[in-house]
Amino acid sequence: MKEIDARGLACPAPVLQTKAALQEEELSSLRVVLDNAASQENVQRFLDSQGYETLLQAEGADFWVIGTRGNARQRQEAGGPAPEAALQPGKIMVMCATDRMGFGDDELGKKLMINFLRTLKEMGPELWRLVFVNNGVKLTIDGSEVLEDLQAFEKEGLTILVCGTCLDHFDLLVRKQVGVTTNMLDIVTAMQLADKVISI
Repeated sequence: MKEIDARGLACPAPVLQTKAALQEEELSSLRVVLDNAASQENVQRFLDSQGYETLLQAEGADFWVIGTRGNARQRQEAGGPAPEAALQPGKIMVMCATDRMGFGDDELGKKLMINFLRTLKEMGPELWRLVFVNNGVKLTIDGSEVLEDLQAFEKEGLTILVCGTCLDHFDLLVRKQVGVTTNMLDIVTAMQLADKVISI
């Protein structure tokens, strides 16, 4: 079993190191050693997307993500979206880098952001990804005024990505209540696959 030591690496380096190892050789099994929960979630999700069955173990302060090749490879080949995506009328990615909209009055900005997120459902099936980075991750934690709205979006099938580095920076990782903890590689890939990106 190949072992990848990704301890001490900042996001998204652990995922990139794991990806590079898979590109170098076909691995039937591997173990990635990490030292933080955000990297563990990111690496585990990446291996899942590549058709690996994953198992998480803890060893002291470290996390071990063990991946073994499953029967059906679920890897999406580079160069284009999944075939079923071609049937979609369009894919809009909305990226929220703040918990308020515009400048001037912060209270007004927060109200505008709440209204904006609650109105996103009007996009219908074209709303494909909702991404939160920087101060925007505060909208995904307990106590957020739009938490129930975001949870409803997720329940209906919308993929919500939340920056793990940002959650770590604000010490909010354990308070996240909605979405998938993600990394910059996932965000950049989503931007490439989207038909339109709206940044707030």
